[in-house]
Amino acid sequence: MRWVVFNQKGGVGKSTIVCNLAAVSAEAGRKTLVIDLDPQANASHYLLGADAEEAKPDLVQFFEQTLGFKLFREGAKEFIHHSRFDRLHVMPADIDLEGLQAKLEAKYKIYKLRDAIDELEDYDNVFLDTPPAFNFFTLSALIAADSCLIPFDCDDFSRRAIYALLESVEEVREDHNPKLAIGGIVVNQFQARARLPRHLVDELVEEGLPVLEPFITSSVKVRESHDAAKPLPHLARSHKLTTQFKELYEAIQAR
Repeated sequence: MRWVVFNQKGGVGKSTIVCNLAAVSAEAGRKTLVIDLDPQANASHYLLGADAEEAKPDLVQFFEQTLGFKLFREGAKEFIHHSRFDRLHVMPADIDLEGLQAKLEAKYKIYKLRDAIDELEDYDNVFLDTPPAFNFFTLSALIAADSCLIPFDCDDFSRRAIYALLESVEEVREDHNPKLAIGGIVVNQFQARARLPRHLVDELVEEGLPVLEPFITSSVKVRESHDAAKPLPHLARSHKLTTQFKELYEAIQAR
């Protein structure tokens, strides 16, 4: 199964959601791949730590190959790196991805990522992290995915953007990827005791939007996890956030 986490708004927790769901998947015994399509490379650093800078070849070289700049003998698997966690692997990004975008768009290479993932038949689950923009890399991820997860950070701006995001996914389904489904809205950074987050989430539910449970609560433990470069299942196995991500993984598996 292939999940893409997509939102054009920054700071909604895309990389955190991708990496923790992937860590849960790997802990459950499934061979799991994270593909980091964000030039900021947050997911790469989260899973590889200090080794992220030296993890070459990465997605820059993968896309350079599609443009004919370089040739690699072993295909897609050559761009995959082992994380420090069993059964969890990464196709890392770096800042140089940004400079390739115009050339990739001009050459209409939006199906190359999907074709590369098709080669990787031994992976049970693939999670794709996207930049905070609807650009070439985001479109490539949506084309390659089976299911789209939309983070919602309990903010009024995010609330207003939900319909545009759903329309973008529908357009990709109609034009490029008929199997793409809405996997659900992931409520992130939820504060149960605050009135506004509950009100905003209730509105989404009342409108019949596919809001997933459990909600991922706000906690400093997430920042500690980023700083340690350890997803929550490895940093704090018994923490409530770890339990929430495990339950969320079960929920997306069941859809």
